Amino acid sequence: MKLFDAEEKENRLSAAPLAVRMRPQTLDDFIGQEHFLGEGKLLRRLLAADRLDSVIFFGPPGTGKTTLAYILAHTGKRLFRQISAVSDGVKQLREILNEAANNLSSSGQRTLLFIDEIHRFNKAQQDVLLPDVENGIVILVGATTENPYFTINNALLSRSRLFQFEVLSCEHIKTLVKRAAVDKKRGLGKYKIHLHEDALDFLADISEGDARRALAALEIGVLSTIEETNNGSDLIEFTRELAAESVQRKAVAYDRDGDSHYDTISALIKSIRGSDPDAAIYWLAKMLTGGDDVRFLARRLVILASEDVGNADPAALPLAVAAAHACEIAGLPECQLNLAQAVTYLACAPKSNAATTAIYEAKDDVMAGRVVPVPKHLRDPHNASSTQKKEYKYAHEFQDGIAAQEYLGVEREYYRPFDRGFESELIKRLKVIKEKLHGDKHD
Repeated sequence: MKLFDAEEKENRLSAAPLAVRMRPQTLDDFIGQEHFLGEGKLLRRLLAADRLDSVIFFGPPGTGKTTLAYILAHTGKRLFRQISAVSDGVKQLREILNEAANNLSSSGQRTLLFIDEIHRFNKAQQDVLLPDVENGIVILVGATTENPYFTINNALLSRSRLFQFEVLSCEHIKTLVKRAAVDKKRGLGKYKIHLHEDALDFLADISEGDARRALAALEIGVLSTIEETNNGSDLIEFTRELAAESVQRKAVAYDRDGDSHYDTISALIKSIRGSDPDAAIYWLAKMLTGGDDVRFLARRLVILASEDVGNADPAALPLAVAAAHACEIAGLPECQLNLAQAVTYLACAPKSNAATTAIYEAKDDVMAGRVVPVPKHLRDPHNASSTQKKEYKYAHEFQDGIAAQEYLGVEREYYRPFDRGFESELIKRLKVIKEKLHGDKHD
C-alpha cells in the first residue's frame, strides 16, 4: 500500500500547477517574509525553541501563507490536518478537534490545524475553535487575504500571534522563477530553457509580488512553445515577448477570490484617487457583476474616504459610512445604487492624504523610540498635583478658544493640509492658531 500511496502522491503532484509543485519544503528554501522569518526573528526563534502556538497569517495572495503552513506542519513532531473554510463546516471541524484531543491524550502528540481562508468562517464557526486553541489541544494556523481585525473574532485573535505577509520583491520573484526553470524533479528543468534577463524583469514587475502569477506565466510560455514546435528537446528562448504573451494567455474571466479580484479593487481605488468617476464606476460594475463581497467593497470605500480624501472634504467619510450601512439594510441588488453614489462622490471630491501622512509619521516617531513624556499640566487630573492642575489652561476661557501652552513639548509638524477643498480653510485656521500660540509664548 505504501508503494501505491507514493505513486498516487507523485501522480497528483505531476498534475499540479508549477506554483504548487515548486512549493518550498523547508524553511531554508522559503523565499521572502524576512521581517518575521529571517535569522533571529520572532517566528524563526519560536520554531527553533519548538514553542509554536496558534498563528494567523494574513496578506496578499501568492506570498507564501499556505506554503509556510505546510512547512510548519513538518517542523517538529506534529500531526497535520487541513480544512478550507470555503468548503468545510462545523461538522468537519469538530471531527478534527475530537481526533486531536484523543491523539494528545493517548500519545502526547499535538495537532497542527491549518484553516485556509479562515475569514470565511462566521462567528459561530470560529467560536468552535476557541476552547481547543486556548487549551493547546491544537495549534491553529489560519490563513487569510482579509484584514483579520475585521474578519476574525477578537477572542480568537487574542489567543493567536499575527504575522503579516508582504508582497515579494522583484528579486524574490526572479529567484523563484530561476529555481523553477532548472528544477528537474518538480519544475521545468527537463526542458532546455534560456531565460532572458529582460523576460525575468518583466515577470517580476508584472506579477506585482505574487509568485503564483510569475510561475504560471513561465509554465504557460514553456509548455505552449513545446506544443507549437512538437519538440521538447530544442532550446526554448524565453524572451520578453514570450513572457508578455504568456501573461496575456491567462484566463481573463473574473475570479472574485484570485488575481482578478485584487487587480480590479486596485484599479477601483486608484481611479477614485485619480478623480476619474467613469473609470471608477466601471471597475465597481465589474466587481459587482463578478459577485464580489459588498461588505468588502463598502469597507474599502470607508478606508479610502479617510486615506485619500480626508479633510479636503469632511463629508466624504460620513457618506462612505452611510453607504456601508445602507448596504447592510438594502442588500443586493439595490445597494449597488448606494455604492455607485459613494464611488462617484469620492472620485469627484478634492483629495488629500495629509491625515494619512500625519498618523504614519507620528507612528514612525513612536516606533523609533522618540517617545515624548506627557507634559505635567496635561496629565490626568486624578494623578496631578494641585500645582499641575493650576498650570493647565482651559482653552474655552481664552479668546478664540486657543490657550497658549505646550501640548507636545517638542517641535513637530505632522499634519500639513493641502490647499484643496475644505483643507484650504484649515490652512487659514492653523495659521491663526500657530500665530496665537507663538505670540502668546513670547509676550
